[in-house]
Amino acid sequence: MPNIILLQETASTNDFIKRNANTLQSGTLIYAYKQTAGRGQKGNTWEAEPGKNSTFSLLIKKPKVDVKEQFYISEAVSLAIVDALEKYADGFKIKWPNDIYYGDYKIGGILIEHSLDSEGIDYTVIGVGVNINQQAFISGAPNPASLTRITGDFYEIGKITEEFGEMVESYCRFDGSRKQLNALHERYLKRLYRNDGMSHRFVLPTGVQFQAIIEAVAPDGTITLRHTADGTLHHYQFKEVGFVINKKKYL
Repeated sequence: MPNIILLQETASTNDFIKRNANTLQSGTLIYAYKQTAGRGQKGNTWEAEPGKNSTFSLLIKKPKVDVKEQFYISEAVSLAIVDALEKYADGFKIKWPNDIYYGDYKIGGILIEHSLDSEGIDYTVIGVGVNINQQAFISGAPNPASLTRITGDFYEIGKITEEFGEMVESYCRFDGSRKQLNALHERYLKRLYRNDGMSHRFVLPTGVQFQAIIEAVAPDGTITLRHTADGTLHHYQFKEVGFVINKKKYL
């Protein structure tokens, strides 16, 4: 069970851990009632109504994962959140690289940051935001959802945050074996959004759209898409390609 520290307010729980990493134990979870500058991938902001959602960061020191294969940590965290959510409803998926989706609706996001030393990954800060009891969203983010809008029930945020933390910590107990990493990767691919062998629309940063099939995800997080127009394979890093998801009515 993680060591949980509750903060009434902080700019970012990830930044709080990074400032105090030397004095905090591995497995420490920082939960904030309110984050004033919560972040997502590539500096995106994360909308979270105070007290209504699970927004926390977890510190893992010396994870047994090679720097070049650090995406396994992202896979572990996203699988942990999906598994924890499945206690309350079925149908959650992981949208590459690590957003949590319910159908075409986004319910959660993950931001993972590493500090390196001469031996590899010194520590990892795992930031998680999952919409739990929030019912209205004002940021204009596409297709937001929350657990309460999915199930119709309301939840105790502290309890569900503890469940998330326990699951994430459990998934991040790497033993350094290839067998464990391969099994983790297979589970990730099975839970990957739109990894169904069918053609879907994607978009480049230039705005150009194309149809493609998800072929693979590499240990460094690179996604391989087979363009259906000519059958060619193309490899993309984070933010080099995006999913085209039609905006839907509020869930």
